[in-house]
Amino acid sequence: MTTQSLKKFKFIEVSKLSSVCGAEIVCGDLRKIDDLIAAEIREAWLEHLVVVIRNQRLNKEDLVTIGGYFGNFQYSNPLSSPLVTSGKVPSQGGKFTDFPEITVVSNIVEKNVALGGLGDGDVVWHTDMSSFDEPPNQTILYAIEVPSAGGDTYFCNMYEALNTLPKDTYKRIKNLNLKHDLLIDAAGHLRPELAHLANLEPEESPGAIHPLIRTHPETKKDCLYLGRRSNAYLTGMPRGQSDEILQALWDHSTNQNLSWCHEWKQGDLIMWDNRCVMHRRDSFDPEERRLMHRVVIKGSQPYLQT
Repeated sequence: MTTQSLKKFKFIEVSKLSSVCGAEIVCGDLRKIDDLIAAEIREAWLEHLVVVIRNQRLNKEDLVTIGGYFGNFQYSNPLSSPLVTSGKVPSQGGKFTDFPEITVVSNIVEKNVALGGLGDGDVVWHTDMSSFDEPPNQTILYAIEVPSAGGDTYFCNMYEALNTLPKDTYKRIKNLNLKHDLLIDAAGHLRPELAHLANLEPEESPGAIHPLIRTHPETKKDCLYLGRRSNAYLTGMPRGQSDEILQALWDHSTNQNLSWCHEWKQGDLIMWDNRCVMHRRDSFDPEERRLMHRVVIKGSQPYLQT
């Protein structure tokens, strides 16, 4: 349910969904998008961090065309299924040779092939691909099939996570750097291609190092950049001290006062800003089908403006 109408645009209507983040955009059929509509969507997205556009009927080509208005693509497919990594299903699908830009997020298995990744379990708080040297700007996720209950996605505002920190905590962390682990995915599973590195300590494991506080390159505002909790490590610190600081930051950033929940409906398209938002997903009944197509927009190396 929308809560408030906001700035008037020429081609779209925007209504705020919560005081934390999130807005609904009404713009008609996204298959008719053009540069002017895309520019207004982008403006609303930067302002509200997460935007929802409902009642869309998109095929793979449509989704790729829409994503192309927002930048170059980050390729990330196929996304691994826990059913495949655990040996319950023999084959991993979810890669389209004709549309390599698309990643499939799904629990569906057909003919012993997992059609997508992440399964039906909880997906922990994270920022997409933060372990990359240049993490993506934007994720666009489109709902093709949704379960009758569960599978909701939560978003938290990392601008406000930083702004509401105690002053002494802010001073303590201002110039710290964080290693973002590459080994564990957002569903909490070891990436199969990196299984031979499973015994490495966080100080030694692969993953990009980014400022703990980053400056958004478009809004120029600072925010916390935590990525994901598993194996995260504040460089140059004793492990115990790093864990203590990080756990306090995670507890603060993911409290319900800084988050908003989206309940999916078929035809929903959501765009979120990976630079200033984290997200997570609730589990759902494994007997029900959930099928999402995702495209991800390339980003740049995080930095803190001094």
